[in-house]
Amino acid sequence: MEGVSVRKIKKICVFCGANSGKDVAFVNAAFHLGEVLGKRKIDLVYGGGKLGLMGCVSTAVAQHERQVLGIIPSAFTINNLVGETCGKEIKVATMQERLVMMMELSDAFIALPGGFGTLEELFQMISWAQLNIHNKPIGVLNINGFFNGLLSFVDHAVKQEFITPRARKILIFATTADELVDKLQAFRFEPDPALSKLKWSPSSSQKEKLDLTLRL
Repeated sequence: MEGVSVRKIKKICVFCGANSGKDVAFVNAAFHLGEVLGKRKIDLVYGGGKLGLMGCVSTAVAQHERQVLGIIPSAFTINNLVGETCGKEIKVATMQERLVMMMELSDAFIALPGGFGTLEELFQMISWAQLNIHNKPIGVLNINGFFNGLLSFVDHAVKQEFITPRARKILIFATTADELVDKLQAFRFEPDPALSKLKWSPSSSQKEKLDLTLRL
């Protein structure tokens, strides 16, 4: 990455499935991502527990002696629903509280294959970046074309002028863990000039009134 200023990333939050998926490549990629984070001395923030791909990536990071922090709603800990977290654990009351804490404690975000929960977390972080709530890089590890349909949809939304070309740059795609982390480190946030005027309260997240048409 000669000639490119590198963003310092100490903690990456990984969103992924609590299932392993049909393709063994998903499991292998989750373990490999954990290995890459460990070798690069990057700590992990994730949703807690040991199920599916979440368990794979957290185990791999811990095996490389990096810190693992699971942020988990208390409801999931009843009857050991999701298994024991591999590392430290913070219990929260709600899903929204969990996501806010993930945002605050992480320097970047990566999505692996997953279901509705993974997609919700991914798009929440993207929309918050678009609204200038944070300026942290967001990447998708596109294993065996799993996210091809998502990429096509996003590009279609750009063509239909529901997503601006500037906002499209928020979402980073790569097919290998090393490539994706490199792209996250090289990411430069380009806020929308209008949306950058939004002022967010740390307590209530109230924004100042602007006479704007927002493409959200």
